[in-house]
Amino acid sequence: MTPSPHSTLMIACGALAKEILAIKHACGLSDGMFDLQCLPASYHNFPDKIVPALEAVIAEQGEVYDRILIGYGDCGTGGGLDRLLEKYPNAERLPGAHCYAFYAGLPEFDAMMENELGTFFLTDYLARHFHTLVIKGFGIDRYPDLKDTYFKHYKKLVYLSQAPTDELIQMGQDAANFLGLAFEHRAVGFGHLKRYIEKTPQLGAAHV
Repeated sequence: MTPSPHSTLMIACGALAKEILAIKHACGLSDGMFDLQCLPASYHNFPDKIVPALEAVIAEQGEVYDRILIGYGDCGTGGGLDRLLEKYPNAERLPGAHCYAFYAGLPEFDAMMENELGTFFLTDYLARHFHTLVIKGFGIDRYPDLKDTYFKHYKKLVYLSQAPTDELIQMGQDAANFLGLAFEHRAVGFGHLKRYIEKTPQLGAAHV
C-alpha cells in the first residue's frame, strides 16, 4: 500500500514485532498510515549490525515517510544510533538504553538497576526464545563453561512481561533456574512502547 500523507514508518527490532502490531491494531492505525519494518531479532546479540542496517532502510525508504520511529533504545550501539539519527531530523528512537527500560518505565528500571546491578532481563519474546538467543546465541550449548563466564556476576533474572501466560512465566523460571539466578516476574505491559506509538500524529485522524 502506498503511504498516505504524513505517514509513519517504524523500523524495529524483530523482538518487538508482535507487541508493535498489537498496539497498531488497538490504536486503529492502518497500513500506509503506520508501516512496520523489522530487523532480525538476532541483532540483540550483535549490536554492531544495528546502525548499518537501520541506515540502509532509512536511506532507501525514509523520504517516503513524514515520520520515522526507531524501535530500539541505544541497545549497545555506544551512541552510534543517536549519531545516525542526527542526520535524519524526522527520525527518533525509543527512550532509554534498551527495550527493558522502556517496557518497565525509565524511573522504575533505574530503581531496579540501583537495587541490583547484577540483573538479567527477559521480555515475552526473550522468554520464548531463550534457548535460541541466549543458550545457542552465546554458544553455551557448545561450550557449557561459557555460562559461568557470561553470568558469574549476575544474581537475579527479572522477567518483564507484556502479556504473560502460565507457560511464559514457567519459561522465565526455567531460564532463571538454568542460569542459577533468583527469579522475579513483573507484569509491565507495553510500557513506554505503547505511549510512543500512541503519539503518532495521525492517531487522532484515525478515530474521527
